[in-house]
Amino acid sequence: MHLEERRRKRSPDPLIALHYQLAYARQDGRLDAIVVADPSGVMVAGAGSWATCEELAAYAPLLADSPDVMNATTASRVETLRRQVDVRRLRVDGQDVLVCARGGLMRGVFLDQAAGGVARILRPAA
Repeated sequence: MHLEERRRKRSPDPLIALHYQLAYARQDGRLDAIVVADPSGVMVAGAGSWATCEELAAYAPLLADSPDVMNATTASRVETLRRQVDVRRLRVDGQDVLVCARGGLMRGVFLDQAAGGVARILRPAA
């Protein structure tokens, strides 16, 4: 019995592999955008329009943290995004990584799947 490889695109380069993972999750989940960001809000990889990805990455740390760390101006935009966005905080090899998605009807399901792929890609080879 021959098992077909489910991943059509692969890359040994982690940044390209992240892009493939996020692009697949975005398409499959009909997401507006999905990004991987560091804890300071810098985008590592993304799929979707550049402006949307940059915004999600920048706000991801605030969306993942408690609302009491924001000023009134920031809080207004964060509260708007909070209704449209889900964030998962991952710990990979001692480093925090944020995976953030906007749009889609079952955003949380596809975000969880993408987060698993992101962790696998970023985990150092044994």
